[in-house]
Amino acid sequence: MHEDATGDRWTDDGAARVERGAKRVRAQLAGTFVADTTRPLLVWEHPHYPTYYVPEADVRLDLLRAEGESRSTPAGGHAEAHGLAVGERIVPGAAHWYRDGAADALRGYVRLDWGAMDAWFEEDEQVFVHPRDPYKRVDVLQSSRHVQIAVEGITIADSHQPRILFETGLPPRYYLPKPDVAMSCLEPTDTVTRCPYKGTASYYAVKVQGTRRPDLAWWYPAPTWESALIAGYVCFYDERVEVTVDGVRQVPPDTPFA
Repeated sequence: MHEDATGDRWTDDGAARVERGAKRVRAQLAGTFVADTTRPLLVWEHPHYPTYYVPEADVRLDLLRAEGESRSTPAGGHAEAHGLAVGERIVPGAAHWYRDGAADALRGYVRLDWGAMDAWFEEDEQVFVHPRDPYKRVDVLQSSRHVQIAVEGITIADSHQPRILFETGLPPRYYLPKPDVAMSCLEPTDTVTRCPYKGTASYYAVKVQGTRRPDLAWWYPAPTWESALIAGYVCFYDERVEVTVDGVRQVPPDTPFA
């Protein structure tokens, strides 16, 4: 591992940013904690969020099943592919063990596939989708700004009491109380998404003038503690609806959700 002029740390070949974490991190499979560490590595295999790498001493190595492969990985160097076997449950390709041929910063660590585990915990709180990025922040602020939402020129929400969610790297999101939303235009869908910062969201289709637009709005019935203020409030994709704030029509943000 080496540092650049800004103090950021990288693997020796510069393939990935690496930081030492301070949280207790556990991974569970079939009711068994296959990893339990207070010294994880946070490895940014891509820019958007990190992945946990666990010291081999903190992994149930007796549960690993070698698959006879050595793979190049996004973080640099080579890792030995392993399956995980807990009782009768066997998950192929669930772990990559960095030993000979690995970048120095990662040697002696195991990368467990996030989706292969049944559950992940940071301290005693379950975390979904991916590890929380320590450089991302979510702020939810109560506001008196006048927010109007329209579809095809028809206003379907009008509120002077939004709660605005500011999340690093994303545009502000306006969460509106349901009494200020024309709920008769909203139809629940089966879509569910999860966010490590906000929790589990349910979605609505919006039906206006006989046209149904699926998954145009969402809400969090029981968000995480850090986002508790948005519980029960409805948010629309600004990218796909007409948003007016304090009388000023907003330019749709340019995001992957557009």
